Amino acid sequence: MSNDRLSTLLDEYAALEKRMEDPSIHSDQALVRRVGRRFAELAPIYAAHAELEAARADLAAARELAAEDPAFASEVEAVAAALPPLEEKLGEMLIPRDPSDAKDVIIEIKAGEGGQESALFAGDLLRMYTRYAERHGWVVEVIDSQESDLGGVKDISVGVRTKGMPEGGHGVWSRMKWEGGVHRVQRVPVTESQGRIHTSAAGVLVLPEAEDVEVEIAPNDLRIDVFRSSGPGGQSVNTTDSAVRITHLPTGTVVSCQNEKSQLQNKESAMRILRSRLLAIAQEEADAAASDSRKAQVRTVDRSERIRTYNFPQNRITDHRIGYTAYNLDLVLGGELDAVLDALAEADRAARLAGGSEIGRRP
Repeated sequence: MSNDRLSTLLDEYAALEKRMEDPSIHSDQALVRRVGRRFAELAPIYAAHAELEAARADLAAARELAAEDPAFASEVEAVAAALPPLEEKLGEMLIPRDPSDAKDVIIEIKAGEGGQESALFAGDLLRMYTRYAERHGWVVEVIDSQESDLGGVKDISVGVRTKGMPEGGHGVWSRMKWEGGVHRVQRVPVTESQGRIHTSAAGVLVLPEAEDVEVEIAPNDLRIDVFRSSGPGGQSVNTTDSAVRITHLPTGTVVSCQNEKSQLQNKESAMRILRSRLLAIAQEEADAAASDSRKAQVRTVDRSERIRTYNFPQNRITDHRIGYTAYNLDLVLGGELDAVLDALAEADRAARLAGGSEIGRRP
């Protein structure tokens, strides 16, 4: 553990605490939320450091007593034994974490090859994430959606956010970032009359939601087109050109939204998704330039990578990145995702810990 890093984080915590006490900050709610998230992220580090320093003070006092009276020698051993776990706990907290962990997310789900069956599976994934969010008290908001004829989902974007400040800086992204990639399903489709098992897939993209100040978009870099919204089967569902397609010319990123009746609302929704996509592109470029040890070990936002298989006949779920297999697919689709996500988080934590650390005192 770097003493310099510990000192820097504790100083930042103190500065944020003072800033949050300033009444003037509350005139900007976006700033309050941003400062509050960072403060919540640093609070556990501050508490762990205070606990460790208190234990070290207790050890020093016990040694002084033992020097005057040997009968206190056993107390020294007991207090000293409590230090290593506290040092390890603080050391893990000081390993650089994903800077987006406290953020809310936008989840995009697209049906892939497989026609109606793929769209139905995309709908299953949407329900799985919605139920998981409900278990954690998160709020799910549909930003844009295109449904299929049989009640499935061709393409949908939803925002998922915490209520208030995320505890310990563990926001929605800290859990859902593992979900990006190709999700494959093996089952007998409802459209199959002969009972044959088919394989289809849906793509999931999870983006940390970007705030206005994080991504600067020049108006001249955008091409905005409007068109009429369409529903399942392609029929028009609106008589006005309310749907919006925005193209970010420098990157070629295209976002379309047609869920709202207002062209302005659809434009705002499209810009919300565009900002998050551009933030993800910037982060990917930064990761590519970083050393291997700093790159993400497990997560991916690449929809081309197959990450998980859902096998209905065997009630089996398999995550191919870490070799995780369980036979509780029905429960997972019902929103009980924690065991899968915990295994992915543990694999990432182990990878980050592999370099080791040394616990020291704050200078």
